Amino acid sequence: MLKGIPPVISPELIKILMEMGHGDELVMADGNFPSVSSAQRLVCADGLGCPVLLDAIPQVFPLDQHVQKPVTLMSVVLGATYKPVIWEEYRRIIKEYKRTFTDVEYVEGFASYEHSQQAFAVLASSEMALYANIVLKKGVIMA
Repeated sequence: MLKGIPPVISPELIKILMEMGHGDELVMADGNFPSVSSAQRLVCADGLGCPVLLDAIPQVFPLDQHVQKPVTLMSVVLGATYKPVIWEEYRRIIKEYKRTFTDVEYVEGFASYEHSQQAFAVLASSEMALYANIVLKKGVIMA
């Protein structure tokens, strides 16, 4: 155990977060996401949902201040009428850590799979909500 590190951040996850550099992306994947086939580096967060992880990660992980939208969500597939309620929870959590947060970028469902293959790592959660995948772009720590 370390002081100041949320207990839901595993040793493997903290290592990945520390290895990431400015502009690298972390995909937090829901349970339906093809994590294994999409990941350059895979970290499992079995039994944890995305909101719990999203509430912990920004405590140690700066969001990129040099891009307008450092957070990306998988948009609902064209023609579907599903409304992801988890997105509002994500916005609330992010605003707690980044007061200047305005909104997210959206990437079409299947294009987000291709996008994730370029990410530094995929964090596979047990989140059951649909369209719960979220991508965080790492920033720098300002002294």
